[in-house]
Amino acid sequence: MPLDPQARALLDQLAALGAPPVSQQTPEQARIGFAALAAVGGAPEAPVPTEDHRIPGPAGEIPVRIYRPESAGPLPVVMYFHGGGWVIGDIASHDTICHRLAGGVPAVVVSVEYRLAPEHRFPAAVEDSDAAVRWVGEHAPAFGGDPTRLVVAGDSAGGTLATVAARHARDAGGPPIAFQLLLYPATDMTCSLPSHIENGSGYLLDTDTMSWFIDHYLGDADRRDPDASPLFAPDLAGLPPALVVTAGFDPLRDEGEAYAERLEHAGVPVTISRYEGMFHGFYGLDPVLDAATRATAETITALQGALG
Repeated sequence: MPLDPQARALLDQLAALGAPPVSQQTPEQARIGFAALAAVGGAPEAPVPTEDHRIPGPAGEIPVRIYRPESAGPLPVVMYFHGGGWVIGDIASHDTICHRLAGGVPAVVVSVEYRLAPEHRFPAAVEDSDAAVRWVGEHAPAFGGDPTRLVVAGDSAGGTLATVAARHARDAGGPPIAFQLLLYPATDMTCSLPSHIENGSGYLLDTDTMSWFIDHYLGDADRRDPDASPLFAPDLAGLPPALVVTAGFDPLRDEGEAYAERLEHAGVPVTISRYEGMFHGFYGLDPVLDAATRATAETITALQGALG
């Protein structure tokens, strides 16, 4: 299937802006550019009440934003870890996505602003994610959440953090995770699967940018460490059911699907949903991409089904 015409038009518009490739920018410059791209996702159509908090973390307080729909509770809780290659992105860049999930399910959504590289390299983001999951497991009733219906979710780098947090929670004996929502997750920091070559340039996330992210995040760390590359985790049995969303023109397509297949082989119920004509980062861009609107609807339906 060719690139979706709406996706092609958006990529052409972005190219016409003439910004240098992310791999030629400083992290500070890339963060500003990413915020501008996130704005394409628009304002939330049906905002829900939010509260910003700071929770205990391994190296200081972790900012979180809690989205609490005005529905009878207790509600299920979706922990959301934003994307951005562990270098860019924050609570603000994924605010509309979290509003949509919170109101659509409905669920309490807890968006986590984990520490970013290169200021805080691996495993800082993993440690913050684990701490946030533990905190939510202990404190969910205080904000109307049901800790027995806890989801870990995230896009790209956030999808990586979500599935690592799920594995760590399994190994620690809790808190119990009911479901994983993994949106084009990065699972293989060796970048060795064919989609890295097939989709290595021209589709927003390219090979050079992925290398830039990994170098900033991992530094000299082992690229095959399961906490960086979940595809290499030795045992995936007993993990929660998952929906893995991939994009046909994404360098990360094959590693996301390979991880889903490993989950399936380990006996974990998993659904793979590939959006053939889309590029990495399409989720959330509902105002300009019909496929993004469909993906939002699919993820909400999956969460409703998993959480009752």
